[in-house]
Amino acid sequence: MAEFKDVADQVRDIAEVPAVEVITTTAVHLMSAAAIQCGLGEDGAKGDLDEARKLITALAGLVTAAAADIGDHHARPLRDGLRSLQLAFREASAIKDAPGAGPGEKFTGPVN
Repeated sequence: MAEFKDVADQVRDIAEVPAVEVITTTAVHLMSAAAIQCGLGEDGAKGDLDEARKLITALAGLVTAAAADIGDHHARPLRDGLRSLQLAFREASAIKDAPGAGPGEKFTGPVN
């Protein structure tokens, strides 16, 4: 019975978190994972660009879809971080994508 109470408390807790906080927290997790996969981690270890592409595309979709609802104040730093990751991916990639074909660019347009 104590386990059910813990789950109920967790559900009640998440219900009190504003949507903008859930969205931005999720975006930051995607950014962090993508940065590591692009080789931008503290240890400088080489990442997995296939994984980075997936993460960046998911981030682009989230940021693009949520931007109007979370407002420019929250969306702008997310878009800036996304653009930085897209550029880092392009720099790390040995085979360059065509303009507009890079990770997330179907949502953001070409990144230069």
